[in-house]
Amino acid sequence: MLHLIINPIAGRTKAKRALCKVEKILTTKGLPYEVHYTQHKQHATEIARELSHVADSDIVVIGGDGTLNDVLQGIDNFDNVRLGLIPCGTGNDFARVPPLPTDTTKALNIILNGHTQYIDYIQVADGRRAINVTGAGMDVDTLVKYSEIKRIKGKLKYYWALLCVLAKLKFHKIRLTLDDKEYDRTVFMVAIANGRYIGGGMPVSPLSELSDGLLNVVVINEIKRSRVLSMLLKFLKGKHIGKPGVEQFYCKNAKLEVLDNGRTEVDGEVSQNQVLDCQIVSNKLRLFCNRK
Repeated sequence: MLHLIINPIAGRTKAKRALCKVEKILTTKGLPYEVHYTQHKQHATEIARELSHVADSDIVVIGGDGTLNDVLQGIDNFDNVRLGLIPCGTGNDFARVPPLPTDTTKALNIILNGHTQYIDYIQVADGRRAINVTGAGMDVDTLVKYSEIKRIKGKLKYYWALLCVLAKLKFHKIRLTLDDKEYDRTVFMVAIANGRYIGGGMPVSPLSELSDGLLNVVVINEIKRSRVLSMLLKFLKGKHIGKPGVEQFYCKNAKLEVLDNGRTEVDGEVSQNQVLDCQIVSNKLRLFCNRK
C-alpha cells in the first residue's frame, strides 16, 4: 500500500492539487493507498516513524524539501521503507538531482514503476538527518532574513532576502575538521552537501552525487567586496567551483564549528547550534527513481 504524507500548505496549495491527481490515478488503477495529512510542524516525522515499523511501507511525500526532511527524521527501520517524492514545494531543491519531475503524473509513474536505488543521507551527531545540504555563512544569514520577510512570497522572497544580506555582508569565522584534517577559515559560506542545490535552484555543490558515499564540502572563502557580485553570478550558474577562493573537499566525516555569532542550517532549517558534526550514511535509504 502507498502511504501518502502530504503537507497541505506546501507550494501554496500545489500539494493539494497534486493529491487530487494522485488519488484519481490510483483509484482508476484500483491501487490501495492511505492519505496522512500533516497537522503541525514535525507531524510528518511522527507519521513516518509509525509507518517505518510496518513491513513493506511505501512512503510517498507530497510536498517540498521541508516535508521530505521531516519524513527522513522519522524513519526508524529503513529495511521496511521505500521512499517516494512528488515534488510540489516552493524550491524543490532535492528533487533536481535524481532527477524527479515536478509534473505530478510523471512523478507518480516513477513510483508505480517500482524501481528504487540506495541514496546517501547525512547523519548529524545531535540526531538530526539531512538529505540535501547543511552549512553556515551567507546562506544561513539569508534564511534568517527570509523568515523575517512577510509581504513577499515564493522564490522572489528568497532572492529579496539574499539581496538584503549582501547589502550588509558579513564573513564568518569557522573551523572545519574533514576526516581528521583541520582547517580554519573566514568564509562567505560553507556547504556540507549530499545534494546540489539550495534556495530554489542555486547549484552550491554542482558535482555532488547522491550515491557516491561521500560528502562534498564547498568552501567559498572571504573575498573582496568588489568581487562579491561576480562570485555570486558564478555561484548562481554553478561555475564557482575551481575559481580563486573556492575550495572543494570530499570526505566521509565533516565537523563544522562556527566561531563567531553565526548560525547553522540543516536542509534549510536554521539552528542556534553552532556545531555540525556530520557523517555520510550509505546503503540504507531506498528512493523511487528512474532507472539509469
